[in-house]
Amino acid sequence: MAKPKAMLPPAEAVRALIDSEQRLAVRVTPGAKVEKLEIIDGRVLVKVRAKPEDGKANEAVRALLAAALDLAPSRLELLRGATSREKQFHVER
Repeated sequence: MAKPKAMLPPAEAVRALIDSEQRLAVRVTPGAKVEKLEIIDGRVLVKVRAKPEDGKANEAVRALLAAALDLAPSRLELLRGATSREKQFHVER
């Protein structure tokens, strides 16, 4: 059985939260039952199935953000929060 497609908000809504220095802050929940990205109270919340082991959750977050922004994952760089739930990515447009 194929895994269900992740729930994503419109790309414009996510792009609106990128600051003037092309940074995007996210809050991550690893090990979730479903993968989804949502915007609540002006914050990006990301839930991924991957466990926080060996950077697997970080890569899953990068892939989900890239899909939401309609960009290649290589255009997102993790700036801060490699071992934290609070992360910050640089978005190269």
